[in-house]
Order: sequence, then C-alpha cells, then structure tokens
Amino acid sequence: MRKIVLTIVFVALLSIPKSNAQEFAKGADVSWLPQMEATGYQFYDTDGTKKDALQLLKDRGMNTVRLRVFVNPSNDPQSGHCSKEETVAFALRAQKMGFRIMIDFHYSDSWADPGKQNKPAAWKDLPFDKLADAVYDHTFEVMTALKKANVKTEWVQVGNEIPGGMLWPDGSTDNWVQLGKLLNKGYDAVKAVDKSIKVIVHLDEGDNIQKFRTFYDNATAQKVRYDVIGLSYYPFWVKKDYTETIANLEFNLNDLVKRYNKEVMVVEVGGEDDKIENTKALLEATIKAVKNVPNNKGLGVLYWEPQGARSWSKYNLSAWLPDGKPSPALDAFKD
Repeated sequence: MRKIVLTIVFVALLSIPKSNAQEFAKGADVSWLPQMEATGYQFYDTDGTKKDALQLLKDRGMNTVRLRVFVNPSNDPQSGHCSKEETVAFALRAQKMGFRIMIDFHYSDSWADPGKQNKPAAWKDLPFDKLADAVYDHTFEVMTALKKANVKTEWVQVGNEIPGGMLWPDGSTDNWVQLGKLLNKGYDAVKAVDKSIKVIVHLDEGDNIQKFRTFYDNATAQKVRYDVIGLSYYPFWVKKDYTETIANLEFNLNDLVKRYNKEVMVVEVGGEDDKIENTKALLEATIKAVKNVPNNKGLGVLYWEPQGARSWSKYNLSAWLPDGKPSPALDAFKD
C-alpha cells in the first residue's frame, strides 16, 4: 500500500506545471513604450497589421519586461517619465498580458549609468544618513504601490549599471562603506514588501571579468546583500564584434556563479538595428551562454528597448525596422 501511495504522489508531482520562476526569462526593457504610444508611434506586424508592441514581443517568445523608475522625472519623451505611477500602470498592463516583471531603480530623476549617477534634486543636500533613508523610503513606496496594484514583481534592480557606485559622490566606489549601506537599504526595502523578490546588483561590460571581480569582491567585503548578479552586454560600445567578446562573457557568467554563489542574468543586451543577421547571431550566442550556466543559475536575457525605433528614439541599438515592424533579429528569442 505504501508503495502505491508513494507512486501516486510522485506521479502527481510530475503533473504540476513548472512555475514562472523555473522558466528561462526572455524579454526586454520596454520603458519607452508608453511615451512612444502617447506621441503616436504605430507598431506593425510583418503582414502590415497594426498591433500592440507588447503582443509583437510576446509573439517572438518574450515572457518578461523590465521597467525603469525615476524619482521625480521630467516630461521629456526620451529622458523623462517612468514615475512611480506610470511604472505601476505599465507593470499591471504587462502582467495582464502574461509578462513577468522586473523593476529597475535608477535612484535619479533621469538616466543613471556608468558615466553619471546623479542624485535626485530632492535628495541633493541630504546628509548621508538621510540619503540612505531616502533610498529605503523611495524603494519601499514604489514596491508597496506595485503590491497594492496586485503586480507580482519577480526581480528588482537596486541601481542601474553601477561599476562606480551610485548617488555620487556619497555612494561612489571611492567610499565602499557608504555604497554598501545604500545597496543594503534598497535590498531591505524590497524584502520588507516581499521576501520572495530577487534583488539584482547590475554592472555594465559583462565580458569584462576584472571589472566584475573588483566590484563584487568589494561588495562581499562590505556584506552587501543581493540575490542575482546582473550584466549588460553590448559589443557595440566596446567597438568589437560579439565574436570577439562572447567567450569572455561566458567565462564571466560561470566565474561569477562559482566565486560568489549567486545567480546571473543578462539584464541588458543590444545590437545594431541595421545589422540584422549579426544582431540575431549575437542574441542567439548570448542566450546560449546564459542557458549553459550550470545548475540553472543563468536566469535569462533581456534586450534593452527593442521597440525603441531609431526614427523615434535616435537610438541605433533597437531591434525595430524603419517601417514600424519588429526586426527579424528578435526571432532569436523564439524557442
């Protein structure tokens, strides 16, 4: 009898579908989309029919969206928006279409990246302890608003591309003690809202092994709390073809998992919009590299603003054609 019961239980367990958390994340940062729609940009499928850009991405195998949050943004179409209210509304829309959700805190009123980590204007003159509290309060406020809207957030980035730290000068890597405290404030705020959310700390140049070791060795020394190492991978910005750098990315992904016992995820990738076959090959190689990380520690790959057509954004690393249709490069995300 016991053997029969155990067999029934085992068969029942096998019949339970995989949860989202076990699936490979394939997706994109699409934070420009509401602004594009508001300015009248039209999206078309390959047959010429108008279609929701999110549906076009879903049709190409994407299951995840990443949405940035600015503190007090302007109304500039390219460099503003992404307020708490806009992000919550967009996250809810994407979730209803079946997308998994990642939130990316810039802790700035506009872009934060390796070249600029500007404090929000409202935080500019705060002493460090108050600045740390502002990071906690802002993070908690946004995450609470998402939860109240019944958005299930899976991942949260505390900072965006921060090899030199964030909220300069206070949180610069010249002062790792303070940077560690700021990162932990963000982590604690996320976990206070939902302990199941995975917190990401994110650097650029995913193929630059020494950059990652230097940063995360210091993070370890400061007891920074996080769950996932996020990487950007743009061969274009280092003036190389992906064939020259993909082996370094693959080595780095595996090295980071072993060295820090964390999961890894390429949270930004992009190729040139007018080199379709090359960009498709870049994406296929990147997805393969992340999927090949042992023990399912490679969580996924996200394109940065694929729908952000150059005619609207002036950005040449989107994956959209001049006629408003998705680039065939995005077929790399199909199973």
